[in-house]
Amino acid sequence: MLESLEEKKRELIASLIESGILQTPAVIEAFRSVGREKFVPGVARKYAYANEALSIGRGQTISQPLTVAVMTEALDVRVGMKVLEVGTGSGYQAALLAHIVGVHESVTSTERIPELAKRARKNLAGAGVKNVTVVEWDGTKGYAKKAPYDRIIVTAAAPFVPDALIEQLKLDGKIIIPVENELWQIHKDARGRVRRKMLGFYAFVPLIGEYGYQA
Repeated sequence: MLESLEEKKRELIASLIESGILQTPAVIEAFRSVGREKFVPGVARKYAYANEALSIGRGQTISQPLTVAVMTEALDVRVGMKVLEVGTGSGYQAALLAHIVGVHESVTSTERIPELAKRARKNLAGAGVKNVTVVEWDGTKGYAKKAPYDRIIVTAAAPFVPDALIEQLKLDGKIIIPVENELWQIHKDARGRVRRKMLGFYAFVPLIGEYGYQA
């Protein structure tokens, strides 16, 4: 099965490159280095490189690889940056970001469901990822303890962009966030002005929290 998974992984990455979705060398290398199969439940492992979202329990999913690629490219993350992820889920997105930034404790990821937070820590450890801190927390409030951040990524659909995320973003920082069914890139420029760019339409589970949807 391992050989089959590796072949499927190569095919998926090649298709994402050919379609122009994966473009940045650091992002491509992260996709090649991080095994998605380490972040899905055992019964779904054989589908790890299908280009589709997979259930991870508790009504949550690991996003479709295409969507992960779009978001990671748009985030424009680089070596040494401090990143906040809202919605750890399986830990896969955090692992990709950790591979790119390459600095100890540089990625903080919040997860409101204790069971998923615990499982994500196990997944990350099993994948050899050491520079992600998973915090059980309502990520709609950001995570002020480690702010400000160079980049913030939200992996569930919010009803609006929480003010706390913009406040905790550095100047010249970027946020990638789904708002309802639209994916947005938020840029806070060097003078603190906020500019928004819509990247397309995508489906996400709802972002639950004080400044998200109510449970």
